[in-house]
Amino acid sequence: MSDVLILPGLFGSGEGHWQQHWLQDQPDSRCVTQDDWDHPNLDSWLPRLESALEEAGEAYLVAHSLGCLLAARLAGRSAARHVKGALLVAPCDLPVTENLHPGQISFGDMPTAALPYPSIVVGSMNDAYMTVDRLTLFGRLWNAETRNIGLAGHINVASGFGRWRTGYRLLETLKTQTRGRRHTVAMPPAFAM
Repeated sequence: MSDVLILPGLFGSGEGHWQQHWLQDQPDSRCVTQDDWDHPNLDSWLPRLESALEEAGEAYLVAHSLGCLLAARLAGRSAARHVKGALLVAPCDLPVTENLHPGQISFGDMPTAALPYPSIVVGSMNDAYMTVDRLTLFGRLWNAETRNIGLAGHINVASGFGRWRTGYRLLETLKTQTRGRRHTVAMPPAFAM
């Protein structure tokens, strides 16, 4: 059985968030933490994700908001070979997020490379953190299946998403798509063996 690594967004996934329910409901899941949820830093969080993947051997990623961008940063990195698939829910658009929360995020530019593992990107038509046009664009850039679930806001507690059973079904869909599939990661020349 593959582990499920939970990647929260800015401020973490607080009480009542569907990711917190996921951690309680799914015994094979665990959260990849960071030092300061109010000021996430890519340079310190990404190595923790890579370490968690190395430890797990193989895992599915279930990410929300900024956590989706963390998952997307694995493209071209050796730890990506451990990712069976990723469910990327309500990814945030960095310029928008930095405007809404000035000085709180140190995450560089938006990741644009194709993801080397199967992925489903889930978003909505009225997410303040990413327009539907940008959702479609990044779904295409990341080579992910994109699902627009309508007027669902940022798919968090504020938009009515506590225990989100549809998320469990989406991960099961992803697992079905990857079952029996051998996972290979094409590495850029700098990582070639």
